[in-house]
Amino acid sequence: MNIIKLAVGDITEMRKPHPCGGSRFRILRVGSDVRVVCLNCGRDMTMDRIKFEKAIKKKIASEEEA
Repeated sequence: MNIIKLAVGDITEMRKPHPCGGSRFRILRVGSDVRVVCLNCGRDMTMDRIKFEKAIKKKIASEEEA
C-alpha cells in the first residue's frame, strides 16, 4: 500500500464530484481523519484518511509549490 503524503494547504481533485458540482478540495487538517473544504461552495467535511486516499484522483498543488 502506497501512503500519499498530505499536508495542510494541499489542493486535491477527487474522483467523484461534491453535490455542488466541484471536485477540488483544500486540506485543512491531516491525521487519522482528514478535514477538507470544497473550493466551489466552501462546505467542509471530515473523512477517514484511508477513504480519502482512495477517493483522490490527483494532487494538484501544495503550499510549497505556491
